[in-house]
Amino acid sequence: MTSLMDYPPLVFVVAFFGLWFAAWIGAVRFKKLRSQAADMRDDFGIVQGATLTLLGLIIGFTFSMALSRYDLRKNYEEQEANAIGTEFVRADLLPAADAAKVRSLLLKYLEQRALFYTTRDAQVLMQVNASTAQLQAELWGAVVPPATAQPTPLSALVVAGMNDVLNTQGYTQAAWWNRIPIAAWALMSTIALVSTMLVGVGARTARAESALLVILPLVIAIAFFLIADIDSPRGGVIRVSPQNMKSLSESLRTTPAAPVAK
Repeated sequence: MTSLMDYPPLVFVVAFFGLWFAAWIGAVRFKKLRSQAADMRDDFGIVQGATLTLLGLIIGFTFSMALSRYDLRKNYEEQEANAIGTEFVRADLLPAADAAKVRSLLLKYLEQRALFYTTRDAQVLMQVNASTAQLQAELWGAVVPPATAQPTPLSALVVAGMNDVLNTQGYTQAAWWNRIPIAAWALMSTIALVSTMLVGVGARTARAESALLVILPLVIAIAFFLIADIDSPRGGVIRVSPQNMKSLSESLRTTPAAPVAK
């Protein structure tokens, strides 16, 4: 399900014009409140400063949330690549024919997992998810029969490695679904609207301060854009690149396969 937060440039445009309009409303439409603010300049300055400080804290906290989620997606990409590479090596513990089948399936699986990170097309993503689920079933079916036929500690190690491969994919998917809550966006947007409106109210003359009324909405809109960009796994410019998976794929394809016993 897509939302506005999946399109950071649109978040910037909506935030900038919405906040600028709030500042303009405060400067032009609330003339009576502006006159009262002039009479109570000190008290108004305290309220305005406290509101802007709270906005800064909320933006910083939300940015920290987005950054932690981005780091989590990066870490799971690394863990998933390590799990696949480890299982590729452990496949040598299986009989030769089963080992060759597992390695072939792992290479296909690795290709689909790398595509999961790079694609932005919804239809392609659906195909990738379907292929991933099918390959997971085939991988599990490739290690269970030989492990059941010869239940040894070595075969159990192969099964445990395959379990790690499947689990890390689930952890990765959960991390991609873990986004900043809409309630946090709503709270931050509300405080931003109130802050910019107070800045407009505090302006001494609307025309003289019209250029200054653009600065705060612009800065806040840039902050919103950066948060949305980091928090969006597919829609942003800053995205997790499957560099570990690509490097692993190149190394595995150049590694000579173990000879099949005759």
